[in-house]
Amino acid sequence: MDRRKFMHVATQASVTLGMAGLARAAENQQNSTSSKSSGKSTFRDLGWVWEGQGIDPQVPPSIYGLGQGARYFGLSRVNYLFHPNDMHALRLLEGYDEVTCDISKWGWEWHDGLPKAVPKSDPSTVRSEGEKVARLAKQFSNITGVFCDDLLGLMKRYKYGPKEFGEIRAAIRNLNPELKLWTVVYTHEFKQADFWNKMRPHIDIVTLWIWHSKDIIHMLEYVDQCRKLFPDKPIVMGVYLRDYSKVAPVPVNLVLSQMEGIAALIDKGKLSGYSILGAVLIDGHRAQADAVRNFITAQSENAINKAVA
Repeated sequence: MDRRKFMHVATQASVTLGMAGLARAAENQQNSTSSKSSGKSTFRDLGWVWEGQGIDPQVPPSIYGLGQGARYFGLSRVNYLFHPNDMHALRLLEGYDEVTCDISKWGWEWHDGLPKAVPKSDPSTVRSEGEKVARLAKQFSNITGVFCDDLLGLMKRYKYGPKEFGEIRAAIRNLNPELKLWTVVYTHEFKQADFWNKMRPHIDIVTLWIWHSKDIIHMLEYVDQCRKLFPDKPIVMGVYLRDYSKVAPVPVNLVLSQMEGIAALIDKGKLSGYSILGAVLIDGHRAQADAVRNFITAQSENAINKAVA
């Protein structure tokens, strides 16, 4: 097959996926409308999905394009990473309630003809990306935040500290004071308490991640520890479909255990939501993705039924 034929086939496949996505989006809009009419947020309303084609070991490119992961899970909020922050990408995400844009910033390099996702996270790049998103947010009103992945590790790698990061956040907020700054915090980074204490004034929303799936059983303890570090910040729990330390899917029973724990902690006011990583993994982690999607549906329908009753 030559390139022209390949592009024709790819385009037709994209159109087919797009139509299916529109149908699911309409269904999700009905669900969202039902929750709004009840006057209460459902479990679905508090979910986010990582969107973008990251390249990870033994993970092939996904069939799901930008925004289709959120449709798959029936969610309306997106953490967008791995690609340029520009109007072409953000137009594909215009239909979602909220979007955060990565400023870490992940980009692409070519090694022996193959792409590799790498961070370009020097302070000047992070600042310029943040300022770019702040300007784009004036055109795309659903952009509500900027997102910093692997923050502690990348700041150490590029040798800058809380003072410089505070200046970055100030520059972003100077252009758009409404934007919230999200950051990734891993449970194994809690011991760096001095760093986080200094960073706390510059962080608006914490996303908490458990790197080893075997440690999901300690999630309640981790959330309490995170709350001590960030007593006045919303905490959004990260949900891995893949255990990157094992280069394998997270066992389905652990995925469900975490989702059940998240729902309970949200009910108790200890968590503000959850963020699923991610769209790029759905194809190869179908059992995990389906388990999460079915759980979200069941939780949201139960909440709606209770509200109506």
